[in-house]
Amino acid sequence: MEFALTDEQRALQDAVRSYLRDRFGPMQVRALYEDADGDGVPAELWKAVGEQGWLAVLVPEEHDGIGLGMLDASVIARAFGAGTVPGPWLGTVLAGEAIRLAGSPAQQSAWLPRLAAGEAKGAVALLAPNAFPSPEGAPATATGGTLSGRLDFVEYAQVADVLVVAAQDGLYLVGPASAGVEISPIVALDRTTRLSTITLDGAMGERLEASSRAAVQELIDRAAVLVANDLVGIARKALTDTVEYDKTRVQFGKPVGSFQAIKHDLADLHVAVTMAEHAATYAAHALDIDAPDRTLAVSIAKSKAGDTARKATSDMIQYHGGIGYTWEHDAHFYFKRAKRLEYAYGDAAHHRERIARLLLDGRTDSKPVSGAVRAAQPGGTAGVQGTGVAAGAA
Repeated sequence: MEFALTDEQRALQDAVRSYLRDRFGPMQVRALYEDADGDGVPAELWKAVGEQGWLAVLVPEEHDGIGLGMLDASVIARAFGAGTVPGPWLGTVLAGEAIRLAGSPAQQSAWLPRLAAGEAKGAVALLAPNAFPSPEGAPATATGGTLSGRLDFVEYAQVADVLVVAAQDGLYLVGPASAGVEISPIVALDRTTRLSTITLDGAMGERLEASSRAAVQELIDRAAVLVANDLVGIARKALTDTVEYDKTRVQFGKPVGSFQAIKHDLADLHVAVTMAEHAATYAAHALDIDAPDRTLAVSIAKSKAGDTARKATSDMIQYHGGIGYTWEHDAHFYFKRAKRLEYAYGDAAHHRERIARLLLDGRTDSKPVSGAVRAAQPGGTAGVQGTGVAAGAA
């Protein structure tokens, strides 16, 4: 049997894609790019994200959420990547996941319904720049309930209502307007986001009640999987647009897509994108079912997605010829977003090192790499139809 999205997940995928196609396309993305003074959060888009339930996908039903899984959230992340969609969706979803996984009942009741509805925005700071994707890379230091440290490249911190900050002993909630918190916007090459540096100097932090190093690692892994799916969405869109363009771009009296060198390279890229899609889909599924090889699957997905998106977006520029290098063409949207996300929550080198550690150390929670890549782990949930290759995920 094939591993495939359910009818409900396909309907979610179609709904997200249709909305973005009809109401928030490249023209709206370009307007946000060129708005130097804007906060990077299109009001109508954010309202729709809340109303459509795309923020509530992982929030339990008892807190006004939908109560679905990572595979469902990954469907949204992939569509957002393909559309280079701006806004604090990722930070808000991850803030909700932190509170769901480690928060007390009171903390969950206070924040999850608001985050699910889009009434509150979240931002997360889980790793220092270039840190290995583990709790050792936490950017803050906790001392007696106060936090210190520099948090770099935090997405949408300037509009967040709550910050989730990782320290050496777990996760903390921090008020962006609290004493000891300084938020300084920084210029981002990728204008589909807004980045800031946060300086904590004795800021009060509210520790999530069930927080631990394991909770930090769980949140990092979930972030990596969502980013991997964003990246494969970018890669597939870049490849599709390049193929369509090279069918009609003519040189020497023939479409350039018919030239053997280009044709073969794009065929190889199609295989790479397809395998990255499968790896990212399986990683989300592995987290949903707590598969024995879940950690391995996360690192395979993130490393493969980062490499593939970099190749797909750079090829998009090259195979569009001169127009691909210009500001007027949309290719740079994809290239810049892929370059930013390639390093988020561990780059390919970090995750390949983690793969090596898992396999060479003989960890019992890892299975052979081939099993994760082929998505051949047996078993299923309500969010999955059958097992095998994720042919229906794209």
